[in-house]
Parts: sequence; structure tokens; C-alpha cells
Amino acid sequence: MRGWDDLYPLPVPPSWVPGAAVGILSLHFIQKLLFPYFWADLRYLLKVLTYGLRVEMYRLQGRVFTVLDKFVKLAEKQPHKPFLIYEGTVHTYRDVDRRSNRIAQVFLQHEALKKGDTVALLMGNEPDFIHVWFGLAKLGCVVAFLNFNVRFRSLLHCVSSCEPKILVVGADLLGTLEEILPKLQKDVSVWIMAKDSTFPSVHTLLDKIEAASADPVPVNRCSANNLKSAILYIFTSGTTGLPKAAVISHLQVLKGAAGLWAFGATAKDIIYITLPLYHSAASLLGIGGCIELGATCVLKKKFSASQFWSDCKKYNVTVIQYIGELCRYLCNQPVQKEEKNHKVRLAVGNGVRNDVWREFLDRFGAIKICEFYGATEGNICFMNHTGKIGSVGRTNFFYKLFFPFDLIKYDFQKDEPIRNKHGWCEKVKKGEAGLLISKVNAKNPFFGYAGNKRHTEKKLLCEVFKKGDVYFNTGDLMVQDHDNFLYFWDRIGDTFRWKGENVATTEVSDVIVMLDFIQEANVYGVSVPDHEGKAGMASLILKHDASLDLEQMYKQVVTYLPSYARPLFLRVQEKLEVTGTFKQQKFRLVDEGFNPSTITDPLYFLDNSKKAYILLTKEVHEMILSGKMKL
Repeated sequence: MRGWDDLYPLPVPPSWVPGAAVGILSLHFIQKLLFPYFWADLRYLLKVLTYGLRVEMYRLQGRVFTVLDKFVKLAEKQPHKPFLIYEGTVHTYRDVDRRSNRIAQVFLQHEALKKGDTVALLMGNEPDFIHVWFGLAKLGCVVAFLNFNVRFRSLLHCVSSCEPKILVVGADLLGTLEEILPKLQKDVSVWIMAKDSTFPSVHTLLDKIEAASADPVPVNRCSANNLKSAILYIFTSGTTGLPKAAVISHLQVLKGAAGLWAFGATAKDIIYITLPLYHSAASLLGIGGCIELGATCVLKKKFSASQFWSDCKKYNVTVIQYIGELCRYLCNQPVQKEEKNHKVRLAVGNGVRNDVWREFLDRFGAIKICEFYGATEGNICFMNHTGKIGSVGRTNFFYKLFFPFDLIKYDFQKDEPIRNKHGWCEKVKKGEAGLLISKVNAKNPFFGYAGNKRHTEKKLLCEVFKKGDVYFNTGDLMVQDHDNFLYFWDRIGDTFRWKGENVATTEVSDVIVMLDFIQEANVYGVSVPDHEGKAGMASLILKHDASLDLEQMYKQVVTYLPSYARPLFLRVQEKLEVTGTFKQQKFRLVDEGFNPSTITDPLYFLDNSKKAYILLTKEVHEMILSGKMKL
């Protein structure tokens, strides 16, 4: 009797199949061992190239397709889909399109605005910020986003530097307008988001919007001729001095708007924006990202740690935006029952510390942290597409081919890049901190700052590795490890970061030396345990026979500086510390910090609860370190 195998013989595979299977498995294990991020890198790179090719195809076809164009198309395609949700009120794509049309019509009728004219916008987070922005963009205007925390001299400087024809002010910022109105240039037409005005020669907007037509303005007004033409001015403190107006082109808006998509967000997502809209993170990545996806965003007037997770649950939020401080504030909140009962899957932002990153994941559920790096005016961006804790992104041969950058040696004492005997800069080794510089070319241009050629030129490094090359100086120190992950290390120059904002030390010192008892003020940032960034500290030299008036000092910084720029610590010294080239010496002061046990000079602390500077004793110092004293 024949067996089963004789009746139905099993097919015998060719002799090469087992060998091929073993080879494939071996290659898989070798790839996992030697190139563990190969597929993640490939997926990310293909996304970057896909988006770049799409923009390039439009260019080759002679079409300039902007983010605003995409929004108008979406308003036709999905008119009833919610675009903005603000304080429970839903604004559909059609609603926002029509209201922005009305605003465009008002300015078309009442102001002689030409295509390319600048309009400054001083408003908080509210739907009309977006309506005014889009309406002016439909007229082909360049819109300058003003930081509503900036006051007096700094704000006047911001307005004058972008040379606007019109200043539009939100109803909740009329007090700020009242401060600057007497010294505002007479040729700037001022409009307020109100129906009536008590200010002379100030125009009202709300009453005119209601009466205006919702018809689109002529297409030729908003059509862009070049992706590299300016569309926004976003203010950044940069590396020194007063805020500077970074020129933002259509190309940069397109790149920023692709961020959420690159991290895996889709049209079905609901994005929660609590960051101020004058920041590129909220306006370009957040609002622009929603448009790129065709998604919905929930806009918050102001970040609230106590309401954060309840809002996420209420509005079915799936994507949140953050800065490092925001994550720490959430981790410092008492445990809430809603904090894991949500649908958030992605958190996109920058500046979160390793320990906060880990605590955030442990406490708030399976959320993918999408950390990125990018300067508002910069031409380089990194995205942590693998989720490696602590890293701002990852690079490889192909990424550097499209976005060339380097980390170079930096002299901290001279405050400049190190050059060898031949005059060329030198690259740091992996694992060493170096100054991040990015090559400026046709594909990765640097657009500079409005009305300030000198500051634009200062951000460029020339003759870096060879004759004729030009690089953008980010002012940031980074470290690249042996797996090609990049980590933010610190900022150079006269800027530090506190409460998610850049603080220019020269601006702070300029305010302090206005006091008649101050001879010199040397401002710098000091590290505070369990806090992101650096807190402001000022070393003061008093005038001869003068004494320190703490009450006047408090009034001065509160009146003239935004909250994040006010020095938390004061140190009174006998003489100013300077370098060999007579620059203010900060390095030793930074290292010494604010410890009264090791510093013999008088020290003071800004106690917000008492609204005064108080003596920084050992007891107060211990309370700050333990977190009992709120900063």
C-alpha cells in the first residue's frame, strides 16, 4: 500500500531557496544591528522629498501655490468642516474665508493699500487674529506679527523697523496702544477691533466688517509671483539687541505648514493650539499645518495647565503643540482624572528636558513626542521622527545632501568661531558641542531681517571652509552623537531662553541703566534646577555715592519689560567684569549663579507674590531650589 507522500508528493523547492531565505534573514539582522534606523530614516526622507517635489512641480508649471491658496480651495471643497473652535464657538472653513473677505474689503475701500505694503498686527489669540491675517494676505500685504508682551520703547522699535502703513490692535490691547500712541509715527494709520473709539484719529474695524461685502477681492491682489517673496514678518530677539523682524517668505510658510504632516498628522486630527499666534510655532506649524492637512484646530486664548486635559477631552483633541516649559507646567499639576482619559496621540514642539519628557510619557499616556529644531528666520530644521528621548532630530548622508549643515568649533571667551592658521573654521568631532551653521544656497536661502541690513549680515558666516561659501549662524550649540542624533546644548552670545521666550540681554540692560542710580548693568542667564532655559540675572554697578533703590528697580522692570525678561536675581558688584577687549564678562558670573553661600556680593530675588525685590538669603535660596518659591 502506497503512503500519502507517494500519492501526493510535496513539491521540493529549488536548492537556492533555503540559502536565499537565510541570506534575507541575515541581512535583516545586520540591518537591525548596524543600521537600526534605516527604515525610519527612509520613510522620513521620502516624505521630505515628496513635499519638495510637489512644490517644485508647481514652480515648473509656472504656478505659485501658497498656503492661503490651499485654504481658499478647502473653503470651497469642505465649507462646513470646522476650521477653528474658540471658547466653544465653531468657525467653519467657509466662515473664516468669508469673514477674512469682509476684512479685505474694508481695507480695500478705506485704505490706499498697495500689494506688498506692510500691516502690523498687535492682537492676542482669537479668531479675528486669523481673519485679519488672512484678509490682509488676500490683499497681497505683508503682515507683521507683534509680540503683545513687548512694551513701550521695544514695541515702538518693532513697529518702526517693519515700516507699516497700518497698525491693527486687538480690543484687549488698547492699554498698550495708549502707551505708544503719542510717540507712534504719524504716517501709521491705526485701526482697533472695536465698534467705537475714544482715541483721536483711530479707526474702528468691527462696525465696518459687519457692513462689508463677503465677496472675494480681485485674485490679482493676492496671487504670489514668487515663492521667495515676503509674506510675513515674525519678530525674534535673535542673538543680540532689540527684537528683529525676520522676513518670512511663502516658501518658509509652506515648509512650516508641512511639519504636522511630516510627523504623521492627518485631516482627521484635531490640533490644540495654546501658544501665542505671533510665534511661528503657532502660526506656521499650527494654523498653517491645519490648512496643509485640511484639519481642525482648537484655539486657546492663553495656555492653562489646569484646563489643558479637560479641554483635550472636551474637544476630542488628537494633536497638541508644546514648548518645554508647557510640558513641565503640566507635569507639575496635581493628578487629574482626565489627564489620561483623552485621545491625544501626537505632541509636537521643542525644548522639553529629558526628565520631563519621560515623566510626561509615564503620566499622560501613549503620546508620541515629536521634538523638532528650527529658528524662525533660519534655513535649517531637524525633526525627531524616531522618538529618541532628548534628541531634537536626526541626520544622515542624504539629509545633509539636501540640507547641508555643520557643527564647528567655538571660542567661548572670544565669542566667535575658531579658525585655524589658514583662516578656515574647523568641524567638531562627534560627541563634542559645536556651533550649528547651515549653508545658504538657492534651495536653502536666508531672507534676513526687515529694515536691518547690518543684523542680516551679522547672521552670516563667510569663507567658512572655502572661498566664497556662506553659512547661516544659528547661534545655537549642538552635539551630534555616534548614531547621528542631534541634541541642543546651549545658546551663544547675548541671548538666553526663559519661559519659552528668547531674552536679549542688551534690551534688559538698556532698561535697567535708565535708572539714575545705575552705572552699568551686566545681564545674563543662570540655570535653576528643574526649570527649562535660564533665569535672568543682572550684575549691577551703582553710581558713585548712590544706593540701590529696590522699589524703583521693581517698578522699572515691570513697566518696561515683559514678564519673561525681568531679571529674577540681582547682584551688586564694586566693579564691572570685562574681557581683554573690554566686553562684559559673563562666563564666571554664569558659573557662580545665585548662591548666597558662595557669593559675598549682595544678592536680591524678584518675589512676585510680594511684588518686590527681596534679599536673597540662604533660606530663600533653599526654597527656590526645593520648588517652594514659585518663579
